[in-house]
Amino acid sequence: MLTDTRLASPAQRPLAALAGHRLFAVLLLLAAALRVVTMLGYRPATLYWYDSFTYLDTAAHPAPSATFHPIGYPLLLRALMPFHSVELVVAVQHVLGLGTGTLLYAVLRRRAAPVWAAAPAAVPPLFDASFLRLEHAVLSDAQFIFLIVAGLAVLMWSPRLSARAAAGAGLLFAAAALTRTIALPLLLLVVFVLAARRVGRRPLAALVLAGALPLAGYAAWYAQHHGRFAISGADGVALWARTMTFADCARIQPPPGLARLCPNGTKADAASEYVWAPGASLNLLPGGRFAHNDLARSFAVRAILAQPLDYLGDVVRDTAIAFSWTPIPHPARTTPAFGFSDRQGSLPDQPLIGKVKREYDPDLRGLSPVSPYADFLIAYQYAAYLRGPFLGLILLLGAVAAVRRPRVALLPWAVATGLLVGPVAVLDFDHRYVLPAVPVACLAAALAGVRALRAGAPPVHRARPGPLTGGGVRGGAPCRPLARRSCRAYDPANC
Repeated sequence: MLTDTRLASPAQRPLAALAGHRLFAVLLLLAAALRVVTMLGYRPATLYWYDSFTYLDTAAHPAPSATFHPIGYPLLLRALMPFHSVELVVAVQHVLGLGTGTLLYAVLRRRAAPVWAAAPAAVPPLFDASFLRLEHAVLSDAQFIFLIVAGLAVLMWSPRLSARAAAGAGLLFAAAALTRTIALPLLLLVVFVLAARRVGRRPLAALVLAGALPLAGYAAWYAQHHGRFAISGADGVALWARTMTFADCARIQPPPGLARLCPNGTKADAASEYVWAPGASLNLLPGGRFAHNDLARSFAVRAILAQPLDYLGDVVRDTAIAFSWTPIPHPARTTPAFGFSDRQGSLPDQPLIGKVKREYDPDLRGLSPVSPYADFLIAYQYAAYLRGPFLGLILLLGAVAAVRRPRVALLPWAVATGLLVGPVAVLDFDHRYVLPAVPVACLAAALAGVRALRAGAPPVHRARPGPLTGGGVRGGAPCRPLARRSCRAYDPANC
């Protein structure tokens, strides 16, 4: 069977190219079948109060939100709005999930990773039941994960980063930031890593410009609606909630205007719960929590500067939840994993839900499990779950790759770490927020065993010595020996 496309005829080359990817093709077909089972087992889609309905409402009435949800995901929902079906929405998200796994595999094979490393790297996002659940919900996460992986794929596709590729990646990361604002510091992290790699001024300038222009345009649109040049009106509220687990106003000594936001005795079991706790100090101010976003940010910055070790301790403690073997509910009211169940869902009696039903999907209803598909997924989820220690091992392998191959593996490992720690640092830990870090961490980890090649050099296919003097054979044709200079240029590790 042909496995070298260079020796195949033009008609045989497509088959020869596919022959080397049979393992991944099987995995992709199985992952697609799992997603079909998910759509058959739970109709029509998972809907969360109130996030899913605010997304759908914003899709029907596009405008920059002053709360936690920027416009990126509602734009996808609006593009699908003519079909009036949330089932189509989750079908598209399942396709994005398959696309995420395919991008991981393609980049790794492009960067000379063997099949045995590239195919397993795509297994967690393709088969973990948590990803199936996330793709089946009207939430922004599946789109966000795909955009992040796509941005990294563009940056990593070639050893030498061109200005055009950098601009494309900048647009993808900007789209990710307009989907979830945690990608804003991520974009800065990417710029910093590429600058440290000395990729050149033109690619860096293209990346920054392509990333900044869409964000500036959205901020200008936001200013028209809310009178402030910004991407979000909730960043200060989130950071204030983060400080409520450790803030001590006797040490912070805030001025009277900020002292109103000091802890007032209200207790919550997670930092994010302070955003919604009716008795929390921010929520007792007139006008609602988001009307005091700037004030909340000022208080949070003072608290972090006054108590940096307390802040870092809380971030480390909450991040460590991701590495537990048994999923820990955080906050306690949530289900951290194993969310497929046989319970019949229902929608709360809220005016917003009625409005969304009229404008987006008249068939909107609570989630209904359907046997035997739901029964299979309920059992499947207990085996198909990435346990915390394995995530830690993947990150450790990624760190090894970042040390061994910093020009290739440092970028995905840094992004994976940023995706894991960033949400905790600016708000709180959530098992759902861990998932975007998983495929990127797998990308970095799979590079740990790949031999380093000099930038711009193709991998060398070494021939076994043959009967010809000074050479070998490959595919029946004589091969000339590598000169020492060429050897050092193309494969220094083996010279």
